[in-house]
Formats: sequence, C-alpha cells, structure tokens
Amino acid sequence: MNFSKILAPAAIVVFTIGAWQAFQWAGIALAVGGVVMWVLLHFTRLITILKKAADRPIGHVASAVMLNAKLKKGVSLMHVIAMTRALGQLQSPKDTQPEIFSWTDAGQSTVTCTFVGGKLSDWQLSRPAATSDADNGTGTGTGTGTGTGTVTATATDTDAGTNADSHASTSPTPSAPA
Repeated sequence: MNFSKILAPAAIVVFTIGAWQAFQWAGIALAVGGVVMWVLLHFTRLITILKKAADRPIGHVASAVMLNAKLKKGVSLMHVIAMTRALGQLQSPKDTQPEIFSWTDAGQSTVTCTFVGGKLSDWQLSRPAATSDADNGTGTGTGTGTGTGTVTATATDTDAGTNADSHASTSPTPSAPA
C-alpha cells in the first residue's frame, strides 16, 4: 500500500484541526492559506520544469552517462524531466503501464527508463559500439584519453540500496602504446 497518498491529506486534516483548536476561525484561515501556498509552490515548480523542457528537443540529454549516474530507483518522472531538462522520447504505447522513455546524447549514448505508476523502476544505459576505425587507432575525431570500450548498465530491484555508480560496468580494452 502506498502510504504517501494517504499521508499528505491526513497531515492537512491534522493541521487544520490543530489550527481550529488554537485559533478558531482564524486558525482555519491560516490552515487554508498554508495548504493553498503548498499547492501553488508545487504547481509553480511543475510549470517551471515543463517550461524549461519545452525549449529542448524531445529525448535529448547533455550526457547520458551522467544521467545514468544520477538516477535513483523510485524518483518520479517529473524529477527525471527536471534533471534532463527535456521530455523523454516515449518508447511504449501511449497510456499503458509501464511507461518507457529514452534520452539520447550527442554521442548516441541512450538511457532508457521504465516508470511504473510514475516512479522509476529500472533504467539501462546503452552506448554505441566502437567502430572499426576506432579499434585500430585510425580515423578522425576529437577527445582525449586512450583505449576503447563498451559500457552496458542495467538497474534491477537488487540495486535499490547500492550506489548509483555501481549501475555502470566498464570493460575497457587499452590501446597499444605509441
């Protein structure tokens, strides 16, 4: 059972009863004002997040690897949209559970997130395979560092209490010294 859906209304009722006990009708006015302020704060945050996301391409993120490191099981879709500053590309049929969204960066690395009931249940980082030019040290491009490698990451229910960095496993293949 999800107690968070019961906890907020119960807290509002307790707050209102306490306000009535202490200040009569002035207390009720105070309680109503506090609840309205709380609702407006959440509404303003929601609108601000969606306004920032509207200015970015759907399904784009600055760095899929950094997004993968920041994700935590149980965060809401709105929290993930706030982190990416972009709406995710819907991969599942519309209005079905679970909802699957993906975000891709400029390097074609992709994070695919699965949301059940609006909460993140698992995610997977997919990186593009190294090309044959990259394997033999030829080709063009920019960047620093040595070696090539692939990263595959998957979050499962057993990862819930572990560090976010443990979701990525790397298998680098160092290049020969020049």
